[in-house]
Amino acid sequence: MRIHFTGIAGAGMSAAALMMRDAGHEVSGSDEDVFPPMSTYVEGLGFPFSRRFDAANLPDGLDLLVLGASAKLGGEDNPEVAEARRRGVRITTFPELVGEATETRRNTVVAGSFGKSTCTALMAHILREAGVDAGWMIGAISPSLPATGHWGSAPQVVLEGDEYIVGPADRRSKFVLYHPRDVLLTSLVHDHVNVFPTFEDYEAPFRELLRLIPRDGLLVARDHPAIRAIAAETKARVVWYDTLAADGWRAEKVVYGETSRFTLVAPDGGKLALATSLLGEHNIENIIGVAAYLLERGLVGEQALAQAVASFGGIRRRLDRLTTTSRAPVIEGFGSSYEKARSAIEAMLLHYPARPLVVVFEPHTFSWRSRDALSWYDTVFAGAARVLIAPPPSHGAGSHNQSTFEEILDRVAATGIPVAGVRSADEAIGRLSGLRGDEVVLLLSSGPLLGLPEALPPVFDELYAAREAAA
Repeated sequence: MRIHFTGIAGAGMSAAALMMRDAGHEVSGSDEDVFPPMSTYVEGLGFPFSRRFDAANLPDGLDLLVLGASAKLGGEDNPEVAEARRRGVRITTFPELVGEATETRRNTVVAGSFGKSTCTALMAHILREAGVDAGWMIGAISPSLPATGHWGSAPQVVLEGDEYIVGPADRRSKFVLYHPRDVLLTSLVHDHVNVFPTFEDYEAPFRELLRLIPRDGLLVARDHPAIRAIAAETKARVVWYDTLAADGWRAEKVVYGETSRFTLVAPDGGKLALATSLLGEHNIENIIGVAAYLLERGLVGEQALAQAVASFGGIRRRLDRLTTTSRAPVIEGFGSSYEKARSAIEAMLLHYPARPLVVVFEPHTFSWRSRDALSWYDTVFAGAARVLIAPPPSHGAGSHNQSTFEEILDRVAATGIPVAGVRSADEAIGRLSGLRGDEVVLLLSSGPLLGLPEALPPVFDELYAAREAAA
């Protein structure tokens, strides 16, 4: 089958495209206004890729067009969609395609408000290291995996399950299309307020997901009141986990450092020593959840699991250190929601307690841009010494109650934390070039953030290494 992906630089789109190519299909794609790391990643995947939308991008004999959901793609006005309709080619979405393609596999859906990309990548890495050729689909890039999507020859498929809707015309959450046999549920905190105005609206698709697990399936879930409240929706066996004492799997003797170490404790009291280079308490939690699932299912042994956890390099944009010689490290986190941003900030405060924390933030997602979520800014930057904020993007602004840049800046200023707006990379670099050199800089966004992840690290490596050498 010949499949063209319109909007292929979307994380889920490119992962689905790789799965389909692995499965033997011919794949091509196109996208516009894309940025690293996904833009450079897609360019290196080896299938035809155009950086503009054009009817001519559709190959002869096309069987299927997969259309991404981003407002930037233009939807029905996209020239590739118009050409596909003219030819009578079926148009679908990547969640529908993945669900159809994997319906007969043993699908493990990793879901939650946060932690799902890391957990999906970690699970895929552990299985791969243990010799299990499982399939996977991950909405982020991991240096520990050869690709974000893989078909695999084993029955198991690990799918990152996004609760966001399929698209404007299809209000189903993506993960309900994935035919879950098992579910790892990491968290349940109100998010995506533009499509789920209340928490009850937000938890409804999670309830539906749990109802889809068959009676012989397995739910491994973080021990949290909101998740406890919906656990009765499943017919499957439920196993709990947490970082603290819990009715299930837990951690003890956690020691944080460049390599953090802890003991994984099983419900029967069994213990396993684990070590990880990932930063933050939230990543200890992620490891516990993945380990609990794999060991409960008997998919890997304890030694193989411990070795793979220790070798896992995380995923891009989740607390990556971007500098190499600067004594003031620049670290990139993923700030698409309050919980994700807050987890990244807390990890910096935990691992760099003596350093002033400078946060550079971009309100890229609809949730961060919504007036309905302005209260997030009251506490999200707690502990930071200084905050720089880039302007919110304008695409899709008319579809929700978008805040102005000034409203966001005023809300943060009211907390007492020094804050300034920056409208270009040069302006941001200028403000950051006057640091003492003992700070840690955290870049937080799910968007391009003015190009700072590429532009800032070499400046710091030269500027602060030079100062250190001169001293």
